[in-house]
Amino acid sequence: MIARHWRGWTRPDSADAYEALLNKKVLPELRKIEGYKGGYIFRCDGTDEVEFVVVNFFESIAAVERFAGPSYTVPVLDPEAKALLSRVEPIARHYEVRAETKR
Repeated sequence: MIARHWRGWTRPDSADAYEALLNKKVLPELRKIEGYKGGYIFRCDGTDEVEFVVVNFFESIAAVERFAGPSYTVPVLDPEAKALLSRVEPIARHYEVRAETKR
């Protein structure tokens, strides 16, 4: 399994709108991709900006490419999301999941 990790930041007044967009539009679209295995959105509210960390899981790099294309390290940004973000991490990182724990 592959974990795709990416970070983006918003101004505090855009954070709720960005989070809602991720939950209502972006994640439902990801669920339609063959090989998508789920993901997490992490949020850290700061005084001047809000950081979002998005980790999505895919069964393989081929599944990541179905989502992001052949240049899969380039972040995929919905136009609405792009308008809400104040800055972005320029690459998405990919990790091979080597262990998993469950309760």
